[in-house]
Amino acid sequence: MFMPRALKVKRPVQEPGHGLNKKSKTDQEDCDQRNLQAFTQKDKAWEDLKTRTDNSEHSTEAAKCESGAQSSSDDAEEEEPVKSFKKSQRWPEPGDPVCVMCGRYGEYICDTTDNDVCSLECKASHLLQMGIRAGDYAFNVRDKNTDGRTSQPHHPAVNLGTSEVGYCYREDPFISGLTDEQVERIRLELGIKTEGKDVRRPIVEFEHCGFPSLLSGNLKKAGYEAPTPVQMQMVPVGLTGRDVIASADTGSGKTIAFLLPVVVRALEVAVHGVCSPLGLILTPTRELAIQIETQAKELVMGIPNMRTALLVGGMPLPPQLHRLKSSIKIVIATPGRLIEILKQKVLKLDKVKLLVVDEVDTMLKMGFQQQVLEVLEHITGEHQTLLASATIPAGTEELAARLVHDPVRIAIGEKNQPCANVRQILLWVEEPSKKKKLFEILNDNKLFQPPVVVFVDCKLGADLLCEAVAKVTGLTTVAIHSDKTQRERNRILKGLLDGDFEVVISTGVLGRGLDLVNVRLVVNFDMPNTMDEYVHQVGRAGRLGNRGTAITFLNNNNKRLFLEVVNRVKPTGSILPPQLLNSPYLFEQQKRESQKNKMQHDDTLVTKNNLLDIIKKHDRRRK
Repeated sequence: MFMPRALKVKRPVQEPGHGLNKKSKTDQEDCDQRNLQAFTQKDKAWEDLKTRTDNSEHSTEAAKCESGAQSSSDDAEEEEPVKSFKKSQRWPEPGDPVCVMCGRYGEYICDTTDNDVCSLECKASHLLQMGIRAGDYAFNVRDKNTDGRTSQPHHPAVNLGTSEVGYCYREDPFISGLTDEQVERIRLELGIKTEGKDVRRPIVEFEHCGFPSLLSGNLKKAGYEAPTPVQMQMVPVGLTGRDVIASADTGSGKTIAFLLPVVVRALEVAVHGVCSPLGLILTPTRELAIQIETQAKELVMGIPNMRTALLVGGMPLPPQLHRLKSSIKIVIATPGRLIEILKQKVLKLDKVKLLVVDEVDTMLKMGFQQQVLEVLEHITGEHQTLLASATIPAGTEELAARLVHDPVRIAIGEKNQPCANVRQILLWVEEPSKKKKLFEILNDNKLFQPPVVVFVDCKLGADLLCEAVAKVTGLTTVAIHSDKTQRERNRILKGLLDGDFEVVISTGVLGRGLDLVNVRLVVNFDMPNTMDEYVHQVGRAGRLGNRGTAITFLNNNNKRLFLEVVNRVKPTGSILPPQLLNSPYLFEQQKRESQKNKMQHDDTLVTKNNLLDIIKKHDRRRK
């Protein structure tokens, strides 16, 4: 029927009464008796299945990838009965497979659809939903592979609304019928800017993409009723196979914008082996990778043979290696853990057709740049590349351009600017007064909207401030930073989303990409080191179109950023503190900027019309 992922068992041919296979336990005989009483076995059906089992073959790649784990699988001596009902199954930890029906821990693999299920009950419901024979047949079919994993199954009875292999994006007649002036007006009103050759027209509704019916249904179930501006433009461009460099506000929906092309590409191409994914998504943080995988699972739920793997540090390695033996199509990974697995040669990236680098500005900095380039060396085949972030500085964009071929550049709104949905308040607060000011904000009924995220610049500072806030205000407070275990970080993040904590003190681990949808107030207790990080952190308060407030403490310790703060924040209409506007450091930076611009302006081409003016200006300088 299906194979537990906790342990691979090499099983001999069994009698008809043994319709289920699972991790061993000494009371297997009692389990078999119960299963025999629950489900009627038919000799003819078993003989047909036995014939199919004898004729099944392993692919060469699958055998090569699984050879390392084969020796340990013979040691299993215990079996545990397969869970009959979903209520007996636990809820998943981050990174665990998820049941496609109920969302519990997907402990088993349905051999008919190759999807994750938690129990016999959910397998029967899943097969019924897919239009496949249920009843006795749902529990009698055994795995084809002798090592307990299924080879690529056929799905003649499954209807995706369109053929997996035959899907191709075609422009909807409604979009084709728009005039060029109407298209430009749509882009202008939505703040969409594009650069590149033959850029596809933006869609207005997801229906204009002609997705398979199950994928369209999953989009609606996940709450994606209408596309955001970045999705309108990036999805059709990505579906046509073009490389993309996209910049859009925090919380603008970039994740779904790159996930849809990844899922569709994985649908189009049959898997090449259990160790060769078709889509690869790289992220800088574990929490962001977990969030992306969760959204990917929402999109592929119920679609046969669409499986994801989460490869991140801070979690046990063996379960992740075991997951890779399941014909994975999409891998979501952090660079460090991915390189660790690549060195063990249990994963190949030569078949990757679509690469996504999320938060590309961080990924191409010195800390990650070498790791990203090392991963790219393993992607030897022709592939599509999608790069996305809320901020892409000029230097980073030049480096990113080397990773793509003939890209389409997409920018939504003002490039590298704070999210327009966030009200920014900058306060001049000296270092000794910061805690007192924070306590005032947390006690202000007008400003305090739990949960509140407070960003600090160091791990020790997070722990100390957490203790102080809890002691003085009595609020439920917790600190999160990179010294916490991944399990603890996952617990805190879940508690933040569920509203269990009123205040969360964080370093930069929560600063990028995460959809903290219930957060309305962010406090930058310590001003970030760069304005790009500032843009990302204040963006945690304005997710998915919601209004939020970001309060930032500023003083002379941040003088290096004074000019950038004025240039980026003042255009948004925010009131800047007079101590900043009257600072001599700001005047000095403005003076240097003016001189720099003047020198660039002086480097003009000499023509007949301006030759005399240049000579006169030169003479005045000599005097």
